[in-house]
Amino acid sequence: MTSGLINVLKPPGMTSHDVVSFIRRTYHLKRVGHAGTLDPAASGVLPVALGSATRLLEYMTDTDKSYRVELTIGYETDTGDDTGAILNNAVCVMPVKTEIEKVLSSFIGTIEQIPPMYSAIKIQGKKLYELARAGITVERQPRIITIHNITLLHIDDTRILFDVTCSKGTYIRSLCSDIGKKINCPVVMSFLVRTRVGDFSLENSFTLQEIENNSPVALLPLDYAIGYMPKVILTPEIAQAFQYGQSIENSTHTVSKQTVLRIYDQEHSFIGIGQINTDTAVITPIKVIKLE
Repeated sequence: MTSGLINVLKPPGMTSHDVVSFIRRTYHLKRVGHAGTLDPAASGVLPVALGSATRLLEYMTDTDKSYRVELTIGYETDTGDDTGAILNNAVCVMPVKTEIEKVLSSFIGTIEQIPPMYSAIKIQGKKLYELARAGITVERQPRIITIHNITLLHIDDTRILFDVTCSKGTYIRSLCSDIGKKINCPVVMSFLVRTRVGDFSLENSFTLQEIENNSPVALLPLDYAIGYMPKVILTPEIAQAFQYGQSIENSTHTVSKQTVLRIYDQEHSFIGIGQINTDTAVITPIKVIKLE
């Protein structure tokens, strides 16, 4: 069975699930999943896992993400982007560049953000967007996120273009709305492209057509997205014990204080993820990868 990761350039107009369905058909696989949903109207980097790599998706969700965003002033919608129904119009004057830069920089750091109603967060078993489509608005609790960097690229009479790098769980539509509140003007997110998810960058992504025309070229190794974990190489005998699910001693290897490790055999083949007890130096297998 084919296993690995693909850095997909999702086009606008497709859901993330649509992309997964396309990959399933192209590679003739059932076990396919994605990391980090993109709105249908948005485009950009969508990491997709195939085969055994789907077992590693949980370790890819905490990575930082980068976006290029266009914000349009003068109106707001129920969805927060330009695909929704217009709720409010206003005549606005675009603030000067220095004021926009000051507003953008005020969001840098760890902040609270209220998720939009049109999101997949569940409240009492119902997804928020399902409630929103039924005309129901509920109170959402703020979430802690981090904006690492935000850079103004361009402004004109109605639009602001900026780049932002942020933590997992950040909603760019909510960020745009919050920017609008600070400049005292209704706004919508009118364009969004995700330029990076962890080690997956826009420059190295593949369009659906490129994947369809040459599917083997797009496939990345299983361990591509977990390079942040310390690496441990085991002798053949100990590697075999690890693959059988046995805890192993790590006395011959020095690792950092991180407790989750990438495990390899002496042929440098990736065989799984282990968790080390830093007091006893014992590694317990938590994911054993057996290529099919």
